[in-house]
Parts: sequence; C-alpha cells; structure tokens
Amino acid sequence: MVDEELVSERIREIAATLAGRAGELTGELVQLYAADLPQLVNDDERMVSLLSASVYQNIETALQIFQHGIDPGMVEPPAAAMEYARRLAQRGTPVFDLIRAYDLGQAAMLDFGFQECIRVVDDAALLGAMMRRLLKVAYEFITRVVRHLVSVYQDERDKWLLNRSAARAAKVQDLLSDNGGPPDVDAAEALIGYRLRGTHVGMIVWHASEAYVDDALSLLESVAGAVLERAGGQGRPLFVPRDEAGAWVWLPLAPGASVRREHLDSALAEADPGVRVTVGDPATGVAGFRDTHQQARRVHALALAAGEHCDRALTFRDVGTVALMTSDLNAAKLWVASTLGPLSADDENCGRLRDTLRVFLATGGSYTAAAAELTMHKNSVQYRVRKAQELLPRELAEGRLDIELALNLCQRLGAAVLSAG
Repeated sequence: MVDEELVSERIREIAATLAGRAGELTGELVQLYAADLPQLVNDDERMVSLLSASVYQNIETALQIFQHGIDPGMVEPPAAAMEYARRLAQRGTPVFDLIRAYDLGQAAMLDFGFQECIRVVDDAALLGAMMRRLLKVAYEFITRVVRHLVSVYQDERDKWLLNRSAARAAKVQDLLSDNGGPPDVDAAEALIGYRLRGTHVGMIVWHASEAYVDDALSLLESVAGAVLERAGGQGRPLFVPRDEAGAWVWLPLAPGASVRREHLDSALAEADPGVRVTVGDPATGVAGFRDTHQQARRVHALALAAGEHCDRALTFRDVGTVALMTSDLNAAKLWVASTLGPLSADDENCGRLRDTLRVFLATGGSYTAAAAELTMHKNSVQYRVRKAQELLPRELAEGRLDIELALNLCQRLGAAVLSAG
C-alpha cells in the first residue's frame, strides 16, 4: 500500500518544479488556445494580455494547492480570471468558449504534471497514486473555478445587456425625436449597433395575447430575424424592446429591396399565433429611420383599434390611407356613419352588403370580376350591390371615393367604426 504522505511529498516536489516554469507553461497554453480557440487570441492587445494574466494566475493557484495541501473547494478564482470572464461577457463571447478554455487548460496542465511524474518516479504504485491525486484535486479545482466564473460571466452579461439596452433605447428615442440638430451619425451607429446611412424598414412587433407568454421578446426577435432573412436583409435587425411583449424593430435592407406580404406570411406561419406585425415603407438615412418607424406606428394604432378582427400582419403600403384616417377613432366612426348611413350598421346583413360593394368597387365596378373574387353568381352580386346602394345616404356616383374609403375602414376596423345595429 502506498504511503499517502509520500504521495503528498512527491507531488509537492513536482508542483515546485512546475512553478519555476509558470511563465513558460502560460505561453504554451496561450499557443494551444491560438490553435483551438483562435477567437480568444486574435483579439486586441488588452484582451490577450488579460488572457495571459488569467492563465498565469490559474496555473500559480493550482500549483500552490498542490504545494501546500490547500483544499480546492475553498479556493476562489484569481482576480485576473474573474475580470477576463467579465470582459468576455461584455464583448458577447459565448460562455462555451470560456468553459472550453478551462477544459483545454486542465488537460494540458495534467499532461505537464504526468510527464514530470513519469520523469522522476520509477515506482509504478507510487506513480499511479500520484496521478490519481492529481486528477482528483485538479478536477475539484477546475470545477469550482468554472462554476464560479460562469456565474460571474452571466451576472455581468445580464448587467451589460441591461445597461446597453437602456443606452441604446435612449439613443433611439433621441434619433426619433429630431431634437438638438443633426445627430452625430458615427457615434449613434456605434452606440445602437446599427447602420443609419442605409435603407431601413420599420416594424412594430408584439404579442397580442393577454395571458403571460414565457420569453415573449425572444419570440418577437426571432420573427424579426425571419422577416429580414426572407427579405434578403443586409446585417442584423435593430431590436428595441418597449415592454415585456412588444418591440420596435428596424430591418437593414439592400437599396431597392422591400418587405413583401409573402415574407411576412412565411415568417408568421412559423411563429406563435399571438405574434402581430406592422410594417412601414422602405426609407433611407436618419430621416428615413424616423419616417418608416412612424408609418409602422400609425399602422400599429390601426391594428390595436381593430383588435382581434385585424390581420396578423399589416403594411403601410396596404393600409396607410386607412391608418392616417384613424388617428382620431371617434371622428372616423362619425365620418363612416355619415358616409355610409344605415349601411354602417354592425349587423350580419349589412356586413355582407358592405363586403360585396367593397369588392365591386375594388374590381372597377365589374359585376363579373366581383362575382369571381367572391365566388358568387353574378346575379347575386348585382342584387347585393343594389341593396347596398339603397342604404347609402347619397348616390354612389356622387361620393365614390369617400364610400370606398369608408368601406375599407369597416373592413379593417370592424366594430370599432360601425354603428350599433
């Protein structure tokens, strides 16, 4: 049976020998990272210097544990290691890279230790006992350090994202307010992480369910990304949460590109059924950044007024005129009533007559085309159009444009602008 005190003594000797090579071993580990985790080494000088300090202090701490018989469960990570984890969190480096670095470092240091053990120890039983001790203590030390550093990383990442989101939201509000003269575009782009000089499409995305939805913002952000991908966007969306279930979004597009209906339908088909989207027209530069957002907000107000009756996706191109008319919903309701008269009644029969007349007007006053779109017999279309006209307060020819706009308002907003039956 191997004497445990002898095992401890020989391990202390091995640790003392390796401690004299701490600088050399640090260099070897950094070279190992350059091959396996190049993103950690191909960085600015400050980060690489901090990485080297972290490696050196970890090696020094581990060797002191072996030299002095320190309980690895009582050891805190070195200061440089904790600061390096914080910096990685701030830069958005995946936490997996940090864990991988410690896995590689542990394997390399154990290899150095085993080689030294083999060089100086001839007794197989003693050698085996020393290696088992090295493995056990190294595992306990690295496990404790990694757990602690992952917690440090996550805390810093949460704090950084919160602060960055607040600063970014404040800058976006500043850009939208158009106060204080022309903005410093370079500084604004750096802060919000988005190119203001290009072509944008503004979007409002929200979850319409009144029930709590777990991580709704992640759902909305994935929808924004899906729309951008389908529209052939250039870069990443600017996603600014407004509350726990809604966000303002800007999509960076190529010149001449746009977000089409099929892009929205395709993205929403794969999303939670509670997700809703409104979209502005493409626009360019800082002024366009504001304009397309304001259009999306106007359509958003229209969607909220329409409630469940509204489509899941609305674009300013399709409903901009209606959206502009509904900034004062009560006034819009009064105007619809005066324009359509009894036809504005909120009942099933008037609803059928309104839909038939709306399609008839949209197809250029063609009974045949309207019948095809409505999948009805032409005679039925003629009957309904006649009955609808009988309810109008004036002849169709006298106010066709107003009547068509009023019918579109009814179709989009339903009960919000209809009269009690």
